[in-house]
Amino acid sequence: MERLLLMLAAHAVADYPLQGDFLAKAKNRSAPLPGVPWWQALGAHAVIHGAAVGIITRSPALGVAETIVHAITDDLKCNGRLSYNQDQAIHAGCKLVWALAASAIEARRAETAQHGSVADESAVPQGDAHD
Repeated sequence: MERLLLMLAAHAVADYPLQGDFLAKAKNRSAPLPGVPWWQALGAHAVIHGAAVGIITRSPALGVAETIVHAITDDLKCNGRLSYNQDQAIHAGCKLVWALAASAIEARRAETAQHGSVADESAVPQGDAHD
């Protein structure tokens, strides 16, 4: 739950004060700013979101997934194919998915570490039966 709340808070920071007016306008391929490639602005904005998710979940793969999904979602919104509320619902839904995935990854790592230590202990010789 804590991870989800952190990602939602990071989303609010990345989507509002960190995006600012420049990125909000520049990322729109339908009305690009002169001299600013829209895809660079959209990519930068999406990477900010991906970095936040990657740091909070401690999973670079989830950070990359967030970057990709965020860019696609924002591009659809900028082109009028999603409403603002649909855009935000998708972003929040992704954070829930990333939180669940991060918990599963964490559980898998803990299980692997536990089984790895048991395997390591069984590999240590326990002494010779003839001693």
